[in-house]
Amino acid sequence: MIITKNIEQSLTLEEFLKSPETKPASEYINGVICQKPMPQGEHSTLQIRLGTAINNVTLPQKLAYAFPELRCTFGGRSIVPDLAVFSWQRIPKTPQGKIANKFEIHPDWIIEILSPEQSATKVIKKILFCLKQGTELGWLIDSEDESVMIFKPNQLPEILSGLDILPVLSILDNWQLTVKDIFDWLII
Repeated sequence: MIITKNIEQSLTLEEFLKSPETKPASEYINGVICQKPMPQGEHSTLQIRLGTAINNVTLPQKLAYAFPELRCTFGGRSIVPDLAVFSWQRIPKTPQGKIANKFEIHPDWIIEILSPEQSATKVIKKILFCLKQGTELGWLIDSEDESVMIFKPNQLPEILSGLDILPVLSILDNWQLTVKDIFDWLII
């Protein structure tokens, strides 16, 4: 059984960011430290395959970059999405032009993969928070019922399955991926 741990400590965001990283990662949400569940087989497979698929399309043309398990600190929270996708021009960089270690902005696209025993409500709250901060698109992938819940600003969520084509960032308008494509990655 996987349970998200709430560590009852009264830390500020700054104190949280100075504390050692945990494995799996912990997030700071509304003053509460929540440790993410340890990814299992389906979760890990979907995360790496989807991140690779996005990067295969976006990196050659310098359109966007999908980062797995990247700490993003913004809006008074510090979260670690399963995949955080940033459009190329928004990727934080050092003065030398390298990718920065700290991302203190919201992702353009947040992708969460629901783990067994994980609270869907908590994950949805995280996606909605990101949308309120400026994120353009959110996906919640549920491998149990092979569906993807889609979140866009100022719209009701939509649940897609089967051969439904998934929405992607507008800069990727020529790329199409169906829900079935994603869950077929689990068949080996």
